[in-house]
Amino acid sequence: MHVREMISTHPDVQGNVAENLLICIEECYSCAQTCTACADACLAEPMVDQLQQCIRLNLDCADICAATGAMASRRTGSNVETLRATIQACAVACQRCAQECGQHAEMHEHCRICSESCTRCAEACQAALNNVQ
Repeated sequence: MHVREMISTHPDVQGNVAENLLICIEECYSCAQTCTACADACLAEPMVDQLQQCIRLNLDCADICAATGAMASRRTGSNVETLRATIQACAVACQRCAQECGQHAEMHEHCRICSESCTRCAEACQAALNNVQ
């Protein structure tokens, strides 16, 4: 991704790229894509009725990750309280999705991959909170 390149060129940044926030943005967008793909793969499984909660959490997580990535990418002005709340909500959604996908990981490789992506994103969100003040 070109997150670092884009943000470092922003006139308001002036070299202060907030490393943990950049990692969070990258992980959020990656997780959004992974969760969307996992939900789609779950829909193709023969026992889709047993994966309803997994699909729901995948889609919820994908939405909050995409929104968090977009909000964290903005550098003009500030909306710190909302950004912090969104990053925290993203971490919670990712943790919950990681747990659910983890329950299906032995049977479905896509759930294993998704669980790992969600865990990385949750950790990146927690680390990014230190850069959002």
